[in-house]
Amino acid sequence: MFITLEGPEGSGKSTQIKRLAKRLEEMGYSVITTREPGGTPIGDQIRQVLVRMENKELHPRTEILLFLAARAQLVEQVIKPALQDGKIILCDRYGDSTLAYQGYGHGLDLEQLRRMLDFATDHLQPDLTILLDLDVKTGLMRKKAEDEWNRLDDYEALFHERVRDGYLQLAREEPERWRIVDASQTIDSVQEDLFRIILDALENQKMTDQPIKRIG
Repeated sequence: MFITLEGPEGSGKSTQIKRLAKRLEEMGYSVITTREPGGTPIGDQIRQVLVRMENKELHPRTEILLFLAARAQLVEQVIKPALQDGKIILCDRYGDSTLAYQGYGHGLDLEQLRRMLDFATDHLQPDLTILLDLDVKTGLMRKKAEDEWNRLDDYEALFHERVRDGYLQLAREEPERWRIVDASQTIDSVQEDLFRIILDALENQKMTDQPIKRIG
């Protein structure tokens, strides 16, 4: 089962994924955790280009192509093999981030981005995507407090507002795949919401006695 966590900056995805993986493993599931951009040696090198503050000259098209390159490597090197082995994949961001950030954030053509995503991912889509929704001001304050500020965080607040609105629109357009969790809650409360959603999805998968249908 391929599960992705999405959300604006500071929504706590990385923290929550680690806790989710541990709990699922304690239940006997085989779990792989990964992130975007990154997750492979090649992807991690691309990540450094994308996040460094000194690279503010990156054009949005360049940004997109770098994200897609890292994603293509992650799909082929990590995600597809894990799915073939019957593992649960928990991924911190995936293709929806491109639609939210480069599409809604930068205002680039969504249909063109979707075609590019299909090529980069070989049409592989998540079985379940959970949006950790959080207001922009709170999220950016969290990032500053964690001392993890990077080039992407440094976009203007209006950019991040468009990203959040984009995520909510994507969730409305595809309610069968998306679930929304209020990330302004305590870490423990968010964790319980996430865990319940994932257990429900796994239970539904067992009841149908077959893998959830996916593209790719």
